[in-house]
Order: sequence, then C-alpha cells, then structure tokens
Amino acid sequence: MSLTNRYDFVLLFDVKDGNPNGDPDAGNLPRMDAETGHGLMTDVSLKRKVRNFVGMAKGEQPPYEIYVKEKAILNNQNKRAYIGIGREDLLAGDDKKRKGGDAVDDARQWMCRNFFDVRTFGAVMSTGINCGQVRGPVQLTFARSIDPIIAQEHSITRMAVATEAEAEKQDGDNRTMGRKHTVPYGLYMAHGFISSFLARQTGFSEDDLELFWQALTQMFEHDRSAARGEMATRGLYVFKHDSELGNAHAHALFERIQPKLKSGISVPRNFADYEVQVNEVDLPSSVTLIKKC
Repeated sequence: MSLTNRYDFVLLFDVKDGNPNGDPDAGNLPRMDAETGHGLMTDVSLKRKVRNFVGMAKGEQPPYEIYVKEKAILNNQNKRAYIGIGREDLLAGDDKKRKGGDAVDDARQWMCRNFFDVRTFGAVMSTGINCGQVRGPVQLTFARSIDPIIAQEHSITRMAVATEAEAEKQDGDNRTMGRKHTVPYGLYMAHGFISSFLARQTGFSEDDLELFWQALTQMFEHDRSAARGEMATRGLYVFKHDSELGNAHAHALFERIQPKLKSGISVPRNFADYEVQVNEVDLPSSVTLIKKC
C-alpha cells in the first residue's frame, strides 16, 4: 500500500569505547566538528547499516535486494533490468558508451521494484548502462553528538607473524605496532524525512516503511565489531502528519526532542547520564508522535 502521510523522525543512538564512523582523511579518527568538538556520523554510514540489516533479514531476495553493497558491479545489476523488461537488444555494443534508449523509464521502474535501497534512498544508475536516476523518499542528515566528544588513541600490538622471515628475527621482537581510535562515550542524534510524493514515484510502500523502522531500531545489534565498541539505538521518535504536505515544520517538531545531561553530570559515560525530554505540549492535533524505541 502506498504512503499517504509525511513523516519526520529523530534517531538517537550511542557509542561506548568504539569508533562509530572513522574519517579516512584523518587516519581513521572518529569524525568530529573541528570548531565545537561534537562527534559526527555521515548519512552514508547510517544508510549502510540499514542496507546491511535489510539484506540480512530478507536474504537478498527481490523485492528486497540491495543495489549498493560491497563489491557489487553496478553495471551488471543495471543489465538485469534490461533483461527483466525484455530489452536485451539495447545491451548490444560497448556498455560504457551506451546512452540509454526508449526503455530507460521501464528499467528504472524495474530497479525500484527489485531493490529496497533504490526505492528507499534513491540511486544514480546511469554508470554506463543507463537505468536513470531515482530520488529517494527517505533522507537522513548527518548524526551529531549531543555533547562534545574526545577521540582517544590506543597503541596495539600483533604478536603473530606473517612470514617465516619475520619469525626468524634474531632480536626476537616480532611485534607489529598499530593504532586504534575510540570515543569513550557519545550520544548522537540524526534527523530524517520521508516524502509520500517521492514514495509513490519509487513504489516505497507501508511494508517498506515498517521494515525501515525495524532496521533503525535493530541495525546496531547485527553490526558488531571490535572497532565499533558498543553501539545501540536509544530512541526513535516518529512524527506522522495527517496530510502528505505536512501539518508542521520539521525543525519545530525536532526541537521537541531534547536529550540533556542530568544534573551533576559533566562527563557522560552511559546513556543513564542523560534524560530525554519530549515536549508533547501543544503538539498539533494533525501530527502524531509515535515512539518506536
């Protein structure tokens, strides 16, 4: 069933003794606002975790395949669309020089029907074999920590060796030194938006929406690694509008969710050090606040 409502939502999650999103341009240090010291996590990183959860939960089967994934050859995925719509004839010749054809719209719709992340987040699918471009109905902002974070650097060693030559070193010191970066604790907030108008264009349905909410609440449970420490979704606050155009400004709704340090806490180290203030006073009657987590 197609969406008939606009949604805005607030996602709260935290990290303890881990690196939520390393910056490759800064030696994989946790991303940070250089002026304020607040931690950052990109929308791309959050979408990656949603993609991974959906792919795992649905077994990578249509209509829940994932288009953007590790080592995926996108042109091969695009070829499948032309085969799926019965237009293999348009694949003849040099793939890199193909400019598309009269079946691009059909190919784009095929991609939306079969790939969850295409109809959810959108995609640029004109890399050689042209399946057009899709503007996704679900958009996320960068996540930003509520308070400034610090990035700690830890020296680590590897006692095992990779080659016999390393094992035969006379000095007996075969350890390989390395670095690991962590955030002792950080509570992060991201904002999101869902457009029913764009959902109709891509085929993003009510079932897809429920799967998306499930992914946001459970994605960290299936994304464990030594580098990321302990991460968990701490809150998902969904503002459902009665209309498609919306009944209140998104920024005014977001301001109603205010995580704050408890009195007497200056250095947070756990979620219990915060209280989340939810202002439901004078909430527009045409907007419903749904607490998913």
